Amino acid sequence: MSDGGPAVFSLDLGDDLTEMRGWVHEFAASVIRPAGAEWDEREETPWPVLEEAAKIGLYSLDFYGQQYMEGSGLGIPVAFEELFWGDAGIGLSLVGSSLAAVAVVANGTPEQIGEWCPQMFGSPGEVKLGAFCSSEPEPGSDVGAIKTRATYDAAADEWVLNGVKTWVTNGGIANVHVVVAAVDPALGSRGQASFIVPPGTRGLSMGQKFRKHGIRASHTAEVVLSDVRVPGRCVVGGRERLDERLARVREGGRGGEQAAMKTFEASRPGVAAMAVGVARAAAEYATEYAQTRVQFGRPIGQNQAVAFMLADMRAAVDAARLLTWRAAWMARQGKPFTNAEGSMSKLVAGETAVRVTEQAIQILGGNGYTREYPVERWHRDAKIFTIFEGTSEIQRMLIGRAVTGLDVR
Repeated sequence: MSDGGPAVFSLDLGDDLTEMRGWVHEFAASVIRPAGAEWDEREETPWPVLEEAAKIGLYSLDFYGQQYMEGSGLGIPVAFEELFWGDAGIGLSLVGSSLAAVAVVANGTPEQIGEWCPQMFGSPGEVKLGAFCSSEPEPGSDVGAIKTRATYDAAADEWVLNGVKTWVTNGGIANVHVVVAAVDPALGSRGQASFIVPPGTRGLSMGQKFRKHGIRASHTAEVVLSDVRVPGRCVVGGRERLDERLARVREGGRGGEQAAMKTFEASRPGVAAMAVGVARAAAEYATEYAQTRVQFGRPIGQNQAVAFMLADMRAAVDAARLLTWRAAWMARQGKPFTNAEGSMSKLVAGETAVRVTEQAIQILGGNGYTREYPVERWHRDAKIFTIFEGTSEIQRMLIGRAVTGLDVR
């Protein structure tokens, strides 16, 4: 029974988020989407688009900071959905630096956040990039098995980093790199920490740049670390906190959250929102096509086979968005993901994007298979959401562990 008090549950975004969504959507529609095909073909970072975004304050630490701190937790998902509705490759170029920033914000000291995060974005006329370096060629999704090593040189008060990172967004061309490395390999993932590599540091170089199936406008490359020396203060969170954590682990106590996993868990709803944006773009485009494409004397959307497919597509997109919003809201309110709700959002949104973009191609028929229409590009882009920042299989394993309470492997 109701006590007559105000309703608590609401899906109303409110004026501020609604206004922000419209502002970002306008940029996505007028600047990002028209440029998508060109930069996909060029397979290069779309610097002119980043510059345009910087001019209006969209590519900036201030914008992403405001959305990450927005009270409902929906600022980032709403913004990311619109950007990726425009184009996933360009969208990832616009948000790639934010993952490196999250790695510092989630674990760093106020001094580190203030010094390094602004350098990951730069300013209009001097756009800069950040890169988060976690994955490696051999361990892949097993972040607990990374081989990049960080050793402390007490005499110089410097950390020395050696190893190879792979699949790094903005890798090698970023101004600031945040690198996950093992300080005590014997402790596995609990013996790791993140390190800030300042601009121009000797020993850091770009290895192979990958030619990808999709998201081609986003730069992805290996990062090679050869005796990279960074100041002692560049361990994220500070050396004192690191030493205390490692001491607890060695004594059999809890070591807190592992550096890379904490970053990924915080970013999962945002990544899910990216996938929702791609799926929504495809569903909308296919709907418009079905309304105007005439065959056998009537729009193809009048055929049940097409209309039912569109119905499934729209329902799937909405379901993925609701899971994403729930996870983002829970994270912002400090509610634990007891059933791996963050992983649920990433899993469902990623799988939805792949399925919906494929269905869009089917509705467009031969046209959908050509580069004259954007759905084939969106389909190529969508696949990455079942792979990066935790494959669909990893997400299912995490959800399985959460719901069964068993050590699923």
